[in-house]
Amino acid sequence: MLLGIPQAANVFSFFEMKAAADPVVCEQFREAIELIGRRWTGAIVFLLLRKRCRYATLRDAIPGITDRMLSERLQELEREGIIERTVVPETPVRVEYALTKKGRALASAINAVGEWAHKWNEPARRK
Repeated sequence: MLLGIPQAANVFSFFEMKAAADPVVCEQFREAIELIGRRWTGAIVFLLLRKRCRYATLRDAIPGITDRMLSERLQELEREGIIERTVVPETPVRVEYALTKKGRALASAINAVGEWAHKWNEPARRK
């Protein structure tokens, strides 16, 4: 344990040491944090942790996201194996998005960010 955090969950375990004083970010950690840290990605994963959603449901639930950006993020998350896209053959055709097992594994990280945000971020001021 380091800083009261089990070693497996400790952020310092994601750094490699080149020399005694030169920490270097682990490539896997860097790629993961850049993926989930992209704008809108956290909001998409947050919503899909609650239930599978259609495109319009996601768009309407995320203030400020454009159709283009939502489409790009969904395609990227699908390529990374974090979400799955299901086409339901009805009339009209229905497309739903859901988290994969890999995506659901982000639940503790997303919840931790939510707890941090409620503790440290000031509430948005209403105009």
